[in-house]
Amino acid sequence: MFVYTDCFPLCLELSKYGARPLHTVPAHNKTESSFRSYENEALQRIISTLANKNDEIQNFIDTLNQTLKGVQENSSNILSELDEEFDSLYSILDEVKESMINSIKQEQARKSQELQSQLSQCNNALENSEELLEFATRSLDLKEPEEFSKAARQIKDRVTMASAFRLSLKPKVSDNMTHLMVDFSQERQMLQTLKFLPVPKAPEIDPVECLVADNSVTVAWRMPEEDNKIDHFILEYRKTNFDGLPRVKDERCWEIIDNIKGTEYTLSGLKFDSKYMNFRVRACNKAVAGEYSDPVTLETKALNFNLDSSSSHLNLRVEDTCVEWDPTGGKGQESKMKGKENKGRSGTPSPKRTSIGSRPPAGRGSRDRFTGESYTVLGDTAIESGQHYWEVKAQKDCKSYSVGVAYKTLGKFDQLGKTNTSWCIHVNNWLQNTFAAKHNNKVKALDVTVPERIGVFCDFDGGQLSFYDASSKQLLYSFKTKFTQPVLPGFMVWCGGLSLNTGMQVPSAVRTLQKSENGMTGSASSLNNITQ
Repeated sequence: MFVYTDCFPLCLELSKYGARPLHTVPAHNKTESSFRSYENEALQRIISTLANKNDEIQNFIDTLNQTLKGVQENSSNILSELDEEFDSLYSILDEVKESMINSIKQEQARKSQELQSQLSQCNNALENSEELLEFATRSLDLKEPEEFSKAARQIKDRVTMASAFRLSLKPKVSDNMTHLMVDFSQERQMLQTLKFLPVPKAPEIDPVECLVADNSVTVAWRMPEEDNKIDHFILEYRKTNFDGLPRVKDERCWEIIDNIKGTEYTLSGLKFDSKYMNFRVRACNKAVAGEYSDPVTLETKALNFNLDSSSSHLNLRVEDTCVEWDPTGGKGQESKMKGKENKGRSGTPSPKRTSIGSRPPAGRGSRDRFTGESYTVLGDTAIESGQHYWEVKAQKDCKSYSVGVAYKTLGKFDQLGKTNTSWCIHVNNWLQNTFAAKHNNKVKALDVTVPERIGVFCDFDGGQLSFYDASSKQLLYSFKTKFTQPVLPGFMVWCGGLSLNTGMQVPSAVRTLQKSENGMTGSASSLNNITQ
């Protein structure tokens, strides 16, 4: 039963004036035309409400019809499957029955053959014995002593060799067939307990057993009670920036991992570009999936940043987490800027020619582009606390590049490592190959092989910046300092390109190495222990 509650207030509103003649409406409140307009508007709203409600009812009717059709189709399918299952049982029973009948017949044939053989031997022995008995009886009537003596000797010899005296007068087999009898009382009870396949209960995810480390998440769960009908599990997850239970209208869809045979699963190689991840799991038997477990939210916080293209050098082509050297970059823009400056000389000076000294220190969002030989680009996210990690990979033909961090106040002409506001390691593959750590225009050569990927670890609170071989986690170099203001990831590229991998946790191996490294003085005391 549907009640049009939405239009009830409108009907009341319309009835204020519709229930009495127009001339009774006070003149100072409503004119006839305004009342007519109001009445028409109210009626239009009622019509719109009724139309919407009719659409809702029609949609619901369609849903009911579709559901009814689905019930009929699914019931037919289930009945067909039930027939198939019982036919399968009948077939198995027929096969077992046929096998057991064959066993009984084979046992009957074996015993019959043994008894028939024994019976034939006994009949032959009896026939010979009766013939010998008859001969012996006739011999008693012989009068001649010599003939009698000869007959007696023959009888004695034949009795000695007679088969009747070598026969076993006990049946070789018995007529007992009870060893082939059956008792299907247990099986009948089992068949009587046949019932529909139960829906698996919802698993329980154990947050204590779940592990988030090295950009991998291990999710563990258990069943509230043992269920030997379970065939596999389905794990679903999605990223979110909201703590607590998943929201109904989340901006991301659930990702599905099917056919998990165990009660735990590890998702590896993830990019943690959200603060949290939601997880839920359900059990499946042969035919049906159970309810979802209560969802669990795990924290997956990591440093995510892109490159700040708005302030990068004009000779760098920047896109999110990639930067490439572009020798032609900015030439067209520079000529346009020169044209504008020449036009500005005849009138008001161009604001772009304002001296740097008179300009207040530029923030990250308003800094002028790096220029000159400072082929630099910074990250768009400042580090103000905590421990963070990211990785950098250079193109094989990259001739020169630097990787490190810098304060926001790094000047547009400054190069990484040549000021007291930046720290980096520098790779030079042009003319001669060098690998060095740089800070405040001091250089420390590094006697290690340049890795394919460089891992950067920044402990802002601990005042430590370390570089690692991202694959082997071998320590390349560490700076010890005290950061007095937020730092930005910094990169320099000349003739080549770099790609970044962000959204990474600090690897467990790096955390372990940090504990041991903190007890060491380091190999470059000239660059360590510098406080800015």
